Amino acid sequence: MKMNKSIRDDFPILSRSVYGRPLVYFDNAATTQKPRQVVEAIADEYYNENANVHRGVHFLSQQATELHEQSRETVRQFIHARSVNEIIFTRGTTESINLLASSLSKLNPANNEVQLEVIVSQMEHHSNIVPWQLNGYKLRVIPMSDDGVLDLESYKELFTSQTQLVSVTHVSNVLGIENPIEEIIRIAHQHGVPVLVDGAQSTPHMKVDIQQLDCDFFAFSGHKIYGPTGVGVLYGKEGWLDKLPPYQGGGEMIKQVTFERTTFNELPYKFEAGTPDYVGTHALAVALDYVSAIGMETIHQHESELAHYALQQMQQIPDIQIYGLSPQHQVLNPISFNVGTIHHLDLGTLLDRLGIAVRTGHHCAEPLIHRLGTEGAVRISFGLYNTKEEVDVFIAGLKRVIQMF
Repeated sequence: MKMNKSIRDDFPILSRSVYGRPLVYFDNAATTQKPRQVVEAIADEYYNENANVHRGVHFLSQQATELHEQSRETVRQFIHARSVNEIIFTRGTTESINLLASSLSKLNPANNEVQLEVIVSQMEHHSNIVPWQLNGYKLRVIPMSDDGVLDLESYKELFTSQTQLVSVTHVSNVLGIENPIEEIIRIAHQHGVPVLVDGAQSTPHMKVDIQQLDCDFFAFSGHKIYGPTGVGVLYGKEGWLDKLPPYQGGGEMIKQVTFERTTFNELPYKFEAGTPDYVGTHALAVALDYVSAIGMETIHQHESELAHYALQQMQQIPDIQIYGLSPQHQVLNPISFNVGTIHHLDLGTLLDRLGIAVRTGHHCAEPLIHRLGTEGAVRISFGLYNTKEEVDVFIAGLKRVIQMF
């Protein structure tokens, strides 16, 4: 796909300058920029249709409720879920995983003799490690090779009678590698174990079909797919969500409350205590409509072309180390690297002075970074609005920074 200028025009921030240079925004894995359509939807709802959703009999409340629930249907269609009852609105991937960790631990609490287990991979984001630890789970870890390939033979040996869940990332936020998620799910289901897929880095860049994957749970964040911050989704198969106890208590998630006992609301509201970010959910739906109009296959092809174009030039740079270049997997997006003995923070800081926004550090994946034998890396990540010309600017800037050392 050749980037249509009208698409870039939808993102006013891309026309600004940083330190007197045109902005090149290559930090999309952290968060994406927002098109006018999303920002205008937020303003329009606050100005014209703002009222608390559900139970309100007045016009504005009914209008806001309709937008909120239409958004749930938009999400359902986008990931091809069976029912809107399977779409839980959260604050993002992190809260989605915390919700599941908390509710699952209450469903089958461990006794003093047995510690329940969750299988994760060596390349997980902290948000798919820490919530399990906080809820008392023992983590069993799928190892990976030096070039970022998960060891599925070792994975098969990790299951025990205490295994309650497999929780793995769809695409690594450091290596840009798409994991063999369907095979991971198939193996788990052979053991009767459900699977949560962290889709934070896959949903913005490729078509996701929940029913084809057959995962039991799936999480993603709005802000990584051109939507607002503070809103996300937890998908769960209806049978599982029916069994799980609520995550939080309050208004909306109840059917009846007395001082003696409380009964809980039906799905999906059982997991949505309090006033939701109904403006955010509507804006998320606008963002999903935006990328759907372009086409997820088109976006995937465009970003893959950018990644390969960048890699071809980066691999010509002396002393560069690019992580995750496995012959079994093509790098999707993002790309992480270091150059010689130059500190990643120095590289990132000097690139910023040239107007090029990249991410440096451990990328909230310390176990993975340490497995790669480093303390941090520079990461570039592409969005639907990035161009080959911007890659050329980045390569020239990178070479210039390297020469300074």
